[in-house]
Amino acid sequence: MEELRDGRLDRVGVTMLLVRDDLVDPELPGNKARKLKYNLVEAREQGFGTLLTFGGAYSNHLRAVAAAGRRHGFRTIGIVRGEEHLPLNPSLAYAADQGMILSYLDRDTYRRKHTDAVLAELKPTWGDCYVIPEGGSNALAVRGCAELPGAIDAEYDLLCCPVGTGGTLAGIAGGLTGDRRALGIAVLKGARFLVDEVTELQRQAFGAPTANWRIELDHHFGGYAKRTPQLDAFVADFHRRHGLALDPVYTGKLLAALFDLAEQGVFLRGTRLAAVITGSAPAPVA
Repeated sequence: MEELRDGRLDRVGVTMLLVRDDLVDPELPGNKARKLKYNLVEAREQGFGTLLTFGGAYSNHLRAVAAAGRRHGFRTIGIVRGEEHLPLNPSLAYAADQGMILSYLDRDTYRRKHTDAVLAELKPTWGDCYVIPEGGSNALAVRGCAELPGAIDAEYDLLCCPVGTGGTLAGIAGGLTGDRRALGIAVLKGARFLVDEVTELQRQAFGAPTANWRIELDHHFGGYAKRTPQLDAFVADFHRRHGLALDPVYTGKLLAALFDLAEQGVFLRGTRLAAVITGSAPAPVA
């Protein structure tokens, strides 16, 4: 944990704690390790030797599953959205170097990847696999993320994280105690559906959703893996001020949103924010 000292926050009476979950495990940073923890246990207990999962061409989730598979002795299959492009970009090259077999689905089929029909089409090629959803978000992932609040040994009022598939927010909200609340910053455009996703994930993991969270939908900067001059300027300025390179896909949008909301007066004076840094290395974007 690191307390962030910044005059912009001081002026509005807000403090911020950076929860450096990205430093816990270099190969499985932050929420990736937490999401995979109980999935790996379940895969082993069910007798699976292969993990199959999905992701885009710059997916940190594919990287993490590949690294986890190598470490724990699983064969890994990565189903990538779109067509193959050679040479592989750094994200996919890393996954392949970890032993992951990469395969590709056209975008129309990929949109239906969670259906029984598509999974049945994959089975003759890859056999019996333990399937982890895109982004790693399922009930077991939520259970892993619910352990994060208990690892924070500092006082805070609002625990904040970026939201792509909803698993991290569902988990941390479920793991909060007392009057603490959770705030998710959607990194996708048109992401109102994430409210239903988080609600359903909590229902699957805990039996019922909690009422201590909300999602901010207006700081997506154009959509997933999209960038704007405003976002780039914030990320560059934050690095100059604090020496931390933010990932513009997730943590850049998280911090940019929190600073903007603070300057708008959304947070009451005296509010103690805790921002989960799920990854700090800049990620290439398409």
